[in-house]
Order: sequence, then structure tokens, then C-alpha cells
Amino acid sequence: MAKISLIVNGNPVNANVDSRTLLVQFLRENLRLTGTHVGCDTSQCGACVVHLDGKAVKSCTTLAVMADGHEVKTIEGLAPDGAPLHPMQEAFREHHGLQCGFCTPGMIMAAVDIVHRKGHDLSDHTIREELEGNLCRCTGYQNIVQSIAAGAKAMANSDLA
Repeated sequence: MAKISLIVNGNPVNANVDSRTLLVQFLRENLRLTGTHVGCDTSQCGACVVHLDGKAVKSCTTLAVMADGHEVKTIEGLAPDGAPLHPMQEAFREHHGLQCGFCTPGMIMAAVDIVHRKGHDLSDHTIREELEGNLCRCTGYQNIVQSIAAGAKAMANSDLA
């Protein structure tokens, strides 16, 4: 067992975990933050994307011990209970960027990372290129791309971004 201390969605967390525990398992099973999904277990679908120290990572191939001393933000941390939706979440809602919703948390977390890295004025080409590691089986991506473009613009005018 390894003792880890980290900040998850702004809250300090201390735990003892098996050194083989994946970050996605720790978030879902230990902390009950089930918005982070497991889709492929091989880092190819992006359903498990979270932010580690502000950067998107696939939590299905990141060990929980690797997050020791770091800050993790999950989809639940973008808009805490009772708070308004994050601009990217609102954009996905407004522009119908989801169908079944399974990939949506990972898509949104990846999208916020794209905006932080690439800026608020994103071309469709840039968005599609940057989403290469996130798969959706339902939508055909057009509404996801529109949602991300709208969310990027909205993040420019938001304190939540």
C-alpha cells in the first residue's frame, strides 16, 4: 500500500492505495466520482480524461500514486453542486454535443484543455485534430465541434474558465 495526498476538485484527499491502482479506479471507486468513465482501458477512447495540474491526462493509464502531491480536476469539479454550469458544459447542452453522454465528460475535459492550450478562437480543423484521442460512437462529431467552438468563446468571458 502507498499513502497518497492530493487535491481533488479543490478538496484535500489522503488515502492508502495499492501501488497498481489506476487513477480512474481511485476516482470512481474510492472517491465515488463516477463522472469519469472507463471506456476502453487502453487510453484510446478518452472517456477517462481528467486534468492533472491543469493538463488533460487519460486516467485509465495513470496510476493514482502518480497524482500524489498534485491537483486533479474531474468533470464534477468544473461546476460544483448548485453552481452554474461551466461554459463548456453549457455549450455542449446548448449545441446538442451529446447523445448517450458516455463520452461527454472526457470530451468536455479535453475541450477545456484544448482552450487552455490553443486559445478561445478555434477552427473546426483545430478542434477535430485536437480531439483525435477522444471517441464518440453516437454523434458524428459535428455538434461536438460546434459545442467546443461555442464553449471556447464563452470561456473567454467567464470567471469559471
